[in-house]
Amino acid sequence: MDKLILDACCGSRMFWFNRNHPNAIYMDIRKLEDTLCDNRKLIVNPDIVADFRCMPFNDCSFKLVVFDPPHLLHAGEKSWLAKKYGKLEPTWETDLKKGFEECMRVLEPGGTLIFKWNEDQIKLKQLLDVIGQQPLFGDRRSKTHWLVYMKI
Repeated sequence: MDKLILDACCGSRMFWFNRNHPNAIYMDIRKLEDTLCDNRKLIVNPDIVADFRCMPFNDCSFKLVVFDPPHLLHAGEKSWLAKKYGKLEPTWETDLKKGFEECMRVLEPGGTLIFKWNEDQIKLKQLLDVIGQQPLFGDRRSKTHWLVYMKI
């Protein structure tokens, strides 16, 4: 594989400056095109449709992995929030732990994992207890946290 970066839950690639970065592969469990309530287009068009709990990549495949999983437990199935951000299942603890483990598995030694989390419905402490690893450092803007891990 010639790509260095994996975005494991790319959604609509909201935070990317270049939404088609030549060194990135974009993965998501869904592919959709819809119009939101404010008439903005929502396009989720990953390079690979796959589940972050079971990624179709070899061990140690990427230098950088971005993990921005769904963070909502409570959102209407057809709500714009669920469409834009996805929605967690009642098995969220197991799902996010497995997703974190998969991100670390496909990350090469010395590689970096960027984990984005919004604690609107699940607090950061709960998430960290579930995944069982503390980040090296991070940043917080309102309820959104950017966490940095390195595979040693």
